[in-house]
Amino acid sequence: RYLAVDEFHVGRKGKFLTVAIDLESGEILWVAKGRGEAALVKFFRRLRKSRAKVKAVACDMAAAYWGAVLDHLPGVDVVFDHFHVVKLVNERIDDLRRTLAREADILGKRHLKGARYLLLTGAENVPEDKAGALAEALRFNEPLSAAYYLKEDLRALWGQPTKSAMRRHLESWCNRALASGIAGMISLAKTLRGYAWGILNYFTHRISTGKLEGINNKIKTLKRKAYGYRDEAFFILKLYSLHESKAILTGI
Repeated sequence: RYLAVDEFHVGRKGKFLTVAIDLESGEILWVAKGRGEAALVKFFRRLRKSRAKVKAVACDMAAAYWGAVLDHLPGVDVVFDHFHVVKLVNERIDDLRRTLAREADILGKRHLKGARYLLLTGAENVPEDKAGALAEALRFNEPLSAAYYLKEDLRALWGQPTKSAMRRHLESWCNRALASGIAGMISLAKTLRGYAWGILNYFTHRISTGKLEGINNKIKTLKRKAYGYRDEAFFILKLYSLHESKAILTGI
């Protein structure tokens, strides 16, 4: 019923594999060389032939993936992964922090030193002994403060009680970001408005690519333990059985 699609990098020559998983079982259903629509066409054809009743697919905002879902799986909803959306706003904050650090005087640099982790951490997860340092960095950098609170407000989007409330919250956030005067936030607001339909689908289908990100970490561990795989076909077969493998703990 629920799928997640993403890509991961293999090797040093810019090679990618596209992976699709069943979000309910965690099973890898499809692995193909490359990325984008071309890597998924055969998979979607098999889904249609099997008459699978797919309700929604979680992916990032790469047009190649969500476009492929809309083209080949009519009636299936696309849900843009909310972790990727928050990652986008975090990237804008980090860019702003670097810009301010380059332009700051000695006192300003002191307030920004060591603030990166605190700025990108959710407010509820900031250690108590670091809260003062975060407050100081925000107090002495008005644009950074505005961007930080926009980030925290955006994180509240996925906790709204109704889809209409979620839509109003997103529109309000975009309006405030556009009025902030911060180039990165203005650009992001325009992007999120264009992708609002897939972001709002989260209210109907509470899915994300989080489980797939965890599987990607397993894949990296599998490669590292084997010091890489010369036989790519064998490597792909190992991926198909990854959900059945269990870690073996050694030692006392």
